[in-house]
Amino acid sequence: MSQVRVAIVGGSGYTAGELLRLLLFHPEVEIAQVVSSSHAGQYVHSLHPNLRKLCGLRFCHPDELAACDVLFLCLPHGTAMQSIERYRSLAPVVIDLSADFRLRSPDLYARWYGQTHPQPKLLAEAVYGLPELHRQELREAALISGTGCMATAAILGLAPLYRAGLVEPRLPLVVDAKVGSSAAGATPGPGSHHPDRSGAVRSFQPTGHRHSAELIQELGALAGGTWQQTLAFSATAVELVRGVLITAQVFLNADLDERAIWRLYREAYRDEPFIRLVKERSGVYRYPEPKILAGSNYCDLGFELDASQRRLVVMAALDNLMKGAAGNAVQALNCRFGWSETLGLTFPGLHPI
Repeated sequence: MSQVRVAIVGGSGYTAGELLRLLLFHPEVEIAQVVSSSHAGQYVHSLHPNLRKLCGLRFCHPDELAACDVLFLCLPHGTAMQSIERYRSLAPVVIDLSADFRLRSPDLYARWYGQTHPQPKLLAEAVYGLPELHRQELREAALISGTGCMATAAILGLAPLYRAGLVEPRLPLVVDAKVGSSAAGATPGPGSHHPDRSGAVRSFQPTGHRHSAELIQELGALAGGTWQQTLAFSATAVELVRGVLITAQVFLNADLDERAIWRLYREAYRDEPFIRLVKERSGVYRYPEPKILAGSNYCDLGFELDASQRRLVVMAALDNLMKGAAGNAVQALNCRFGWSETLGLTFPGLHPI
């Protein structure tokens, strides 16, 4: 069987660079084009220098985009939805890594993004691209959405509890997300200027973060279809380049000990290639740590139980550019074509780094 031809639109950003790094070594994929309107004609490695001598492609202009088998869209939020019909006419499978098609409900989209979605019918058609939850739907999907990096960590950390009906809906779910600077993208701004960002632990969205909508959608579906809880989601920028660490506090509706919770998570994720349970008795790395996940597609999960309050503190760590973006998209690609989900994604991360 011939290789699947893929193209990447919006090829100058960090997520596109990670996609290129992964797909260049994917045995079933041929990269046909990398599109950038502002860098057309330049070599790809001029913006992604780690790919020198590995990728000889030049960026092409959007008008030169040709038909292919799979089209990855790495465009700013709000861009893909405006031209989605053109992109779908060029490829039978479109994987959009922006937020444009993550939510199934037009009402939920309008509430969290402050505008009416121009393609409401496609919201219902798109598959939320998290293989651990939507593996079956991905196998037939024509339009696959990316997932928010902080939302991915929180959903994977909390999914077993909601699926098992162990969460007390009358009490709030409190999620604190700490994220590295690459999550803001490659375009510099005041918040990413080195003298201002270096050494910072900066709360940038203590309320109202849009990734909340993905938790409401995905955890609500696991809980029976209707979200009934108060969700308090806060996001903080920390001095990492890559990485997300979620600390979620959830209240249980039953008296459980840590052994029972461990069994629940082990059963939920024992066959998942990229979920690792982390709970050591001692040592620096007894809880999830994003630093050791840089470059990998793993999501590490851990927890600590406060039995006196039925309060469970769930921790989840991942690389925001990998399991939070490009790596997860490649895993979804593997699902779509029936390949092993680990294909092209076996890099374990570095330690020390």
